[in-house]
Amino acid sequence: MALKNLSPAHYTPTERSSALLGLTAVETALAAKFKSLSTEDRIKYGSVHEQNKLFINKVKDLRNSQPALSCSDIDWTEFLNDLDSREFLQNFIMRLETLAQNLKNNKILHDYDNFRAALVDYDYSKFKANSNISGYESKVNELGQFFGRTVTQKEKKENDTPT
Repeated sequence: MALKNLSPAHYTPTERSSALLGLTAVETALAAKFKSLSTEDRIKYGSVHEQNKLFINKVKDLRNSQPALSCSDIDWTEFLNDLDSREFLQNFIMRLETLAQNLKNNKILHDYDNFRAALVDYDYSKFKANSNISGYESKVNELGQFFGRTVTQKEKKENDTPT
């Protein structure tokens, strides 16, 4: 019985090393800017929803087109820096989320391949154990613990009968 290998592409040691080094480089480059927010902080500061993003962009557009009408109490350089940082982070997060989804998809396929192969090995071992070939019975017992055993009606009646 041939197995269908859903994910035949495996990562070479060079690819793994390069990916991990790149991830470490990103973590190192950005670590100084990270802030930890408590649950309360996340609730307090919340998320700027789409309508509010449009509002922020409109204020920026009006600032650019009619600076004389802008509030002088605002540090507009900081405002633009915040906006630029937010845009960078949003784009970076979107790329990371896409990367994470692709990694999860690959992992699912590798997990599936491993599980199917393990089931084939278990069935093979059961076949060999039924042929009374040495060593397979203990292997089947070891592997069998991972499968829930359903109780037949006959066994249920036998267990329910008082002794």
